[in-house]
Amino acid sequence: MAKRYKVEFTTHAERDLASISDWIIRQSGMVRTALDYVRRIRVHILEFKQFPHRGTQRDDLYPGIRLIGFEGRVTIAFTVTDDTVTIIRIFYAGRDIAALFDDESGSSS
Repeated sequence: MAKRYKVEFTTHAERDLASISDWIIRQSGMVRTALDYVRRIRVHILEFKQFPHRGTQRDDLYPGIRLIGFEGRVTIAFTVTDDTVTIIRIFYAGRDIAALFDDESGSSS
């Protein structure tokens, strides 16, 4: 049986999902659309339990950070340890990821 990893979301990542939902609601007025989109992001992330080493490793941004896109509009930043995938941030719609990591000094809380 393949190893299964635990998936954890940082506070920043949870806030990012809420912000994405809020933005979609403000832009479209469609609560259901926002909730469905965030649900699809979560489902995608939970698939990391089986295959965590996805995306591109970007040590230039932060040691051990990996980035992967979702549906062309979202970038998920995460780390992988021996048994845990930690979702650090979830960026929406072309945000300057390098600048955000510089601003936060790689903070993951």
